[in-house]
Amino acid sequence: MSPLSSSDQQLHSIALMPNLSEANTDQLSANDIDVALMLRVGEGDEQAFEELISRHQQAVIGTVAKMLGNTSEAEDIAQQVFIRIWKSAPRYQPKAKFTTFLFTITRNLVFNESRRRSRKKEYSMEEREDDFHLQSPDSETASPDEALLHGELQKAVDKAINDLPEKQRMAVILRRYENMPYDEIGKVLELSISAVKSQLFRARHALRDSLQQYLDA
Repeated sequence: MSPLSSSDQQLHSIALMPNLSEANTDQLSANDIDVALMLRVGEGDEQAFEELISRHQQAVIGTVAKMLGNTSEAEDIAQQVFIRIWKSAPRYQPKAKFTTFLFTITRNLVFNESRRRSRKKEYSMEEREDDFHLQSPDSETASPDEALLHGELQKAVDKAINDLPEKQRMAVILRRYENMPYDEIGKVLELSISAVKSQLFRARHALRDSLQQYLDA
């Protein structure tokens, strides 16, 4: 067995701690903490698993909701993501960032659901009304006209994103909403960096065309 690197030794020592607060987390990256937690989950540590869920649940739910165009099943699919995380934890090896591992699982489940919905053609106006918006108008300060215009624009943006091919849609969501770098998006989508940039380029042109009437206003 090859000896552990100093960074691996640090992560394994942190993983053995009953509480991460015992470690000097100021010197650790978010990924170091995620990996340490995941190593503990691999040992059956439910508290570490709950902490992982707390750290990433909203990002997963938000990504799923944006990918599917509604929130009606986002929490259920997010739950499936974390169930897979739990089941795969004993075999987990930190060869990439934890978020790459997390969003690859999310991608697989979302693409499966998206294809199932595409076959059944079950998108409805009611689902679109329940969209998971990044921004919402401030009802305390926005005038009725401003709130209406903002709502119409947000619906148009949501629809334009939903109309993108699934890989373009996922690339846009991970880049814009999760601030994920190109190389990590590439690992999640199993694409080269140049292919990711190409997907984003085509997506931006499609979105610009779909939203032209609002851009010209």
